[in-house]
Amino acid sequence: MRPQIILLRDGTDTSQGKGQLISNINACCAVADVIRSTLGPCGMDKLIHDKGTATISNDGAELMALLDIVHPAAKTMVDIAQSQDAQIGDGTTTVVVIAAALMNNAKQFVEDGMHPMIIISGYRLALRFALAKIKELAAGMAAGDGVGQRKLLERCAMTSLNSKLIRGHRTFFGPMIVDAVTSLDKYMALRLIGIKKVPGGSVTESFLVRGVAFKKTFSYAGFESMTKQYKNPKVLALNVELELQSEGSNCQIRIEDPSMYQSIVDAEWKIIYDKLEKCVASGAQIILSRLPIGDLATQYFADRGLFCAGRVPDEDLERVCKATGSRVQTSVNGITDDVLGTCEDFEERQVGDERYNIFTGCPQRHTSTIVLRGGAEQFLEESHRSIWDALNVVKRCIQSKTVVPGGGAIEMEVSRLLREYAKTIAGKQQLVVQAFAKALEVIPQQLCDNAGFDSTDVLNALRKKHSTDLKNGANYGVDIDNDGICDTFAKYVWEPATSKVNSYSSATEAATLVLSVDETVRNPQSEGAPRPGRGRGGGRGRGMPMSAAMGGRGMRGMAGGRGVRAYRGRAGK
Repeated sequence: MRPQIILLRDGTDTSQGKGQLISNINACCAVADVIRSTLGPCGMDKLIHDKGTATISNDGAELMALLDIVHPAAKTMVDIAQSQDAQIGDGTTTVVVIAAALMNNAKQFVEDGMHPMIIISGYRLALRFALAKIKELAAGMAAGDGVGQRKLLERCAMTSLNSKLIRGHRTFFGPMIVDAVTSLDKYMALRLIGIKKVPGGSVTESFLVRGVAFKKTFSYAGFESMTKQYKNPKVLALNVELELQSEGSNCQIRIEDPSMYQSIVDAEWKIIYDKLEKCVASGAQIILSRLPIGDLATQYFADRGLFCAGRVPDEDLERVCKATGSRVQTSVNGITDDVLGTCEDFEERQVGDERYNIFTGCPQRHTSTIVLRGGAEQFLEESHRSIWDALNVVKRCIQSKTVVPGGGAIEMEVSRLLREYAKTIAGKQQLVVQAFAKALEVIPQQLCDNAGFDSTDVLNALRKKHSTDLKNGANYGVDIDNDGICDTFAKYVWEPATSKVNSYSSATEAATLVLSVDETVRNPQSEGAPRPGRGRGGGRGRGMPMSAAMGGRGMRGMAGGRGVRAYRGRAGK
């Protein structure tokens, strides 16, 4: 008989075996149940209230970030949602729903005694086949067809907005989003597209600035007399403080003669005046700085017909430099014409209750700004999230130049092909591949449920169409408008092929990760330690706990102390 060896500290909780695996799967499925009703054009919104802050959204990544999920396995769903949002910008709810369906279908195999490694191997086999078929089914366009590309991008943007709060204005925002993305350079850094929210007015009063627009910065006395409009001005960008500091604030000076104090004051004034004179001598009419520009400098520039703005946010100053061709200077000495930028028009315009500085006709044309209007703050925030998702979708379409039909059409076709492929596989993996195919059908099924349709009738009609019409049936998905099925490709319901590739890959990785865990070890919580899970599961350190949804101890009881680690045949501390 082996002697008892103590590896873990007293109070350590260990859970292993089939029961633990089933518990992890149930926790992940419970997370998906929270957001599955937000999928599709008829998806519902969620209101999350936390410490006086209310957020209304149907964006999967935003909701997953706000939920305070502390279950170690369920956090995997948060990770894949954030990964999808970072890589694609859309499809975050889709990836969570598919991952939960894969785990739920695997649960029956685990209960029947199938080894998890067989399930993992079968899922990976099915994933490789599915990704290959997506590439075959994806439709592109001929190179150089500018008109066709423009229409494709607009329709993809409108498809992304279909499930958003501003879906009724998708024809208004679609071209605007495409214009914003196509203004970028080949690197397509979306941070160069500014999105400014101005409360008040109708959403249709939103507009696109083919250049840079930012809110008027804090201004000192003398700002009112400045010129607010220029034609072909030169722009100087600085990282220099143009403000007179009070004596003795940053240093200590010892003097023997009181008359020397005036010479010190005069020297400080001379320094600031020298800086201002060099700025004027540079020939710039617009002077922007990251650091403050005080009242003395403001009045000095105003008297000479110049415009200045201090405390300009870094992202706005970066976009101004990118658009006008100016370069940020850390000194006012030796300013030459090659560091100055220019634009065709500059004006300070009233937008709602705010004043905005607007640069248009910029020579570089590698940045733009979308000014959003709307009534409530919650509406503006959700509109911002919707526009951001659509910008990412258009970016991915430009990079890949391939799209697939939406509305669950691609899922039904890949599911049909997987079922046929499973017939060529011997052994238990045939059942696993069929389970993968069944999991993909959860997308059209959920679209029907959220729209109030009979999902059984619609899915049966889709299966029949995809099986009998091999030529055009692959493009048929859920018809949200008429409670049936339709050719979603002909109806311009398009999605980037890369979005589906990333969704299937991330969902499969999450499912295989959870299935590969056979033991959970909870270290004892040390006395006085912070409450577990707070500020970790939600990405923002706030949100609502999911312990009730996960069955009490199933959520909160599994996380504690310094985290949860899974050990396989090796000792912990």
